[in-house]
Amino acid sequence: MNRREALQQVAWLMGGTISAPAVLGMLSGCSAHSDPAWTPVFLTQEQAALVGDVAEIIIPRTDTPGAKDIGIPALIDRMLKDVYPKADQDRFIAGLSDFVSQTRHHYKRGFAQLDRDTQVATVRSATETAMAAERAHPGPERLPRPFMLMTRELTLLGYFTSLPGSSQVLQYNPVPGPYRGCVPLAQAGNGKSWATEQAQRF
Repeated sequence: MNRREALQQVAWLMGGTISAPAVLGMLSGCSAHSDPAWTPVFLTQEQAALVGDVAEIIIPRTDTPGAKDIGIPALIDRMLKDVYPKADQDRFIAGLSDFVSQTRHHYKRGFAQLDRDTQVATVRSATETAMAAERAHPGPERLPRPFMLMTRELTLLGYFTSLPGSSQVLQYNPVPGPYRGCVPLAQAGNGKSWATEQAQRF
């Protein structure tokens, strides 16, 4: 799997940019893998559970594995501890705490106690608000990415650089066949985007 191609795809999903620590972590070989015995080393158990719930909303289990199935919460925990500078770590934890407080204030319950539709709506609203703030920022330097967008970024990166993400969700063909210049995507890749740079040239 070509990680640079995955970075390009996730940058497109994130509106054009990926944070430097996320790029560094992915290019250094950080990857998601399922580990039933995993325990968080940076986040608390409660924080890790919430991050896992948010990641699963971003990429839920369908006919392919979801974010939790492939170990995205563990990847986020490890990236925060080993790659992100303290300012980013502090911003992530502060944003997570703020998200918990706002959810409890609005619904009088914790995020885990909300029904699925309300959880999805809450995450979507927070994501759209954060992305709108990024787009509206006039300066040449982008705003520091908040908790929700950091979680989204790491979830997408971890998922699409994992074996299930690159082989089951994206169209993966390590040895492409003959060149066919102009065919519909449905014919070229069964309706999926390509997972490798080599295959994308077709």
